[in-house]
Order: sequence, then C-alpha cells, then structure tokens
Amino acid sequence: MQLGINLGYWGAGMDADNLAVAQEADRLGYAVCWAAEAYGSDAATVLAYVAARTERIDVGSAIFQIPARQPAMTAMTAATLDSLSEGRFRLGLGVSGPQVSEGWYGVKFGKPLARTREYVEIIRKAMTRERLSYEGEHWTLPLPGGPGKPLKLTVHPQREHIPLYVAAIGPKNLEQTGEIADGALLIFPSAEHLEDTAVRHLRAGREKAGKTLEGFDICPTVPLALGDDKDVAALADTFRPYTALYVGGMGSRKQNFYNQLAQRMGYEREAAEIQDKYLSGDKQGAAAAIPHDLIDRTTLLGSVDRIADGMKAYAAAGVTTLTLAPAGFTLDERLASLRAGVEALERAGLA
Repeated sequence: MQLGINLGYWGAGMDADNLAVAQEADRLGYAVCWAAEAYGSDAATVLAYVAARTERIDVGSAIFQIPARQPAMTAMTAATLDSLSEGRFRLGLGVSGPQVSEGWYGVKFGKPLARTREYVEIIRKAMTRERLSYEGEHWTLPLPGGPGKPLKLTVHPQREHIPLYVAAIGPKNLEQTGEIADGALLIFPSAEHLEDTAVRHLRAGREKAGKTLEGFDICPTVPLALGDDKDVAALADTFRPYTALYVGGMGSRKQNFYNQLAQRMGYEREAAEIQDKYLSGDKQGAAAAIPHDLIDRTTLLGSVDRIADGMKAYAAAGVTTLTLAPAGFTLDERLASLRAGVEALERAGLA
C-alpha cells in the first residue's frame, strides 16, 4: 500500500505550510500529493506550483470539478501538467454537488453519471491526439451546422496514458467508476464497511468492463492525528467540525452524498440528527451529535502503533493508496504527523 498526502484547499492561510508539507512528503517518499478545489483556489494552479517545487512525488487533482471546465479544456490541462511535471500528474475528476454546480458555475446538476461518462470519454479521446469528434447527450463536437472542425491536441503529454480517477460515493457512481476509470477517490472510508460501501461496487464495474481490481487504485483520504492512545477521544473531537460540515451541511437535505454514506454505515438516526441541527444553524449541536465511533472509524488517531493497526485494516479492505490529511495546529505538528504516517506504514509491514 502506498501513501499519499492531501493538501485540501489552497488560500486558507496555510499556503507556505502546505508547500512545506508537500516538500516533506516528497522527501519521505509519499507517492502522490493531491489538491482540491471548490469555489476558492483552483487545483490546476496549485498543482503546477507544487510540481515545480518538488522532485519525485506525483501531483493529482482531487478533484477537478466537471462543471467548471469543458472536457477538452481538462484534457489540455492534464497534458500540460503532465508535461511540466515530467510525467507526475494524476487526473482526478468529480461532479461536485448541486449547490456548487448550479450556484457557482451555473451548470445543471442533473444526470451526473451520464455527464461523467461522456466527460471521461471525450478526455480519453482527446488524449490520443487524434482529431476530436464526439456525439453525446451532453456534448457534441464539433457543433453541427457551424464553422467548427475536428481538432487534435497539440501538446504532447509525458506519458501516453495519464491515470484517471473519479471521486465516487454512491453505489451507481462507484460501479461506473470501476468501469471507466483507473482509480477511485473515496472520502469517509471505514475499513470495516469498505467492502460493502465501496469495493463491491467498484468490482462490479470492473467486471462490466471485463477487468478485475488488479491495477485499479482504491484511494481514500483519511485524516490523521498523532497523539497518545489515552487521548483518542480528544483527538477525534478535533474532527467534529469537519465531519459535521460534510455529513450535515454538504449539498441539500435531499441530496447529501456524505450523509447517505453515513447512513449506509449504520448511522441512520445519527445522520438525520446531524443534518437537522446543521441545516437549522446549530453547527455546534451537529458536531456534538456525531458518534465518536463514526469519527474513529474514518480517521487514523493515536500512537504510531494504533495508526499502524488502522493502516493494516485499510490494506486488508483493499486500499492501494492511502491518502493522509495530517492534522496539526502548527507546521511542526503537521510534519510530525506526516513522518508518523511513514513510520506506521513500516511498522504495519506495508512499506
């Protein structure tokens, strides 16, 4: 099992620290450094900057938002980043959510699976550097009846095949991801529930494509907080606002993928309470309503030995790249968590 690092969103006041974290992850041998985007910093600019300041670590988008870019533009960006990084780019895609898609980009959120499939097909075709033409429900290239003509990508990426990931949570999206992508970006993964909530759906998609999970990268992001085992409850509490935001406040009451995931893990009543409190404005109450077990099962908390045990469980559940989000109030604390991740991987016998 390899390790990755997730820098999250740029521009939150920790930019210099984020670069230092990426550089230390590079020095320690982490496999990939991911960057996110929502409606603040864009991931492409951040990844170009990180790639220029590192040497070996891959850089990846987790995610480029599908409503933000035309698929041909994403192919251009992927090819450029792969060339600039000398073959270190990984392309992660996702549809975002209805609030961001429609509120920020003005793009209807309907039919996200069909849009994702077409988007991936166009990117794959563009990256072959053949002349691009496509007829689908959501994109037609070139537009009919006009001056447009099939064009081909003029940039040569470093590699013939850039790894393509899709961020997936729901069963149908996971199955399609297994069918059309090279890897899956997961969030709030519980090793205990991973087979039922994700892996079996990915496997079904791979089988639909006539493939197995061999070579497919299952890549969840897991927050990590280093500390004494007797302080695990306090460590878990630091992630309450983060968990409350996603389970309670992401999307709408009817369309919150993270809330639905918590329900599939057996927290139906708690997920409803968290959402009710969060959407009514009681964010502190929503955070307090999160069961400790939900946080503990979806994070790595405590001593290096306890973290190593958690890593063993994720590896046994099928995870191939474990992306860490190292917690800490200072840069030194984040770097210590980063180093603890490598030590834990070695103690688990997974390095």
